[in-house]
Amino acid sequence: MTENAEKSSRPAIAVVGAGAIGCYYGARLALAGADVRFLLRSDLAAVRAAGLTLRERDAVRRLDPVAAFAAPAEIGPVDLVLVALKTTGNAALRDLLPPLLGRDTVVLTLQNGLGNEEFIAGIAGAERVCGALCYIGVTRARPGEIVGFHTPGKMTFGEFGRPATPRLRAIAERFAGIGVQVRVLDNLAEARWQKLIWNVPFNGLAIARGGLTTDRLLADPRIAAEVRPLMDEVAGAARHFGYEVTEEFIRSQLDVTPGMGAYAPSSLVDFLAGREVEREAIWGEPLRRAQAAGLAMPRLAALYADLRRATAGK
Repeated sequence: MTENAEKSSRPAIAVVGAGAIGCYYGARLALAGADVRFLLRSDLAAVRAAGLTLRERDAVRRLDPVAAFAAPAEIGPVDLVLVALKTTGNAALRDLLPPLLGRDTVVLTLQNGLGNEEFIAGIAGAERVCGALCYIGVTRARPGEIVGFHTPGKMTFGEFGRPATPRLRAIAERFAGIGVQVRVLDNLAEARWQKLIWNVPFNGLAIARGGLTTDRLLADPRIAAEVRPLMDEVAGAARHFGYEVTEEFIRSQLDVTPGMGAYAPSSLVDFLAGREVEREAIWGEPLRRAQAAGLAMPRLAALYADLRRATAGK
């Protein structure tokens, strides 16, 4: 245990980036008895006053009071840091992470796209870093209120640059305890490419084709026809790098989407709110890596160009 966690029999968990996913998983873990400490900024006053509300299909859950803090130094060293910050804000991690690190602290990034583990390893050390991919549908309706469309979802866990370890399996078991379907892999990079199979077309087309939720995107035959070719292109690049992407997996990504209803992907939510979109981590970095390997990805290149135009100045 780290210094602060020694005061409690429960491992201490810090949530950095308390948006929809960070608040959702942090609140669910806290409601299950974990010692969760949220780093909040704009929502700090609202959450301290009224707690966190999770509106899910099966129930409305409330966490009140919330261990909410304005600065990482107020939290101190913890056992586990959940990084749910948007990749567009990663530069802030240079200041946010160090006060949270004790001797054995693990940093688990829940971020999208490629390159996040490498960036965090440069701050915290590669030996601390793990990653998790979140297959979940949640949005932040207002300060302190999270709406779940597809919860508690699924998570795939992996160590950065190493096979799975007992510490990672213990973390995955904690999430399994709140109902998440967990999978622990020895190859995190493979899982990162697999998640791009959904994120590249659905997050990207939602913005580039005029601000569409997934139901409206699929209802338009011309736009829906763009989805599978984009998936196949990303899958082809992943396979070139030696990662497995099966036809069954691609089909599962297509089949799950209609059941999400009028779901606004996270990138669309950011775009409509005037926030910076995770353009480089989700579309730019995989495109650059593929092109550096001599692969042609015309559909991804065209979508990336559309997104650059749509998000110029954001």
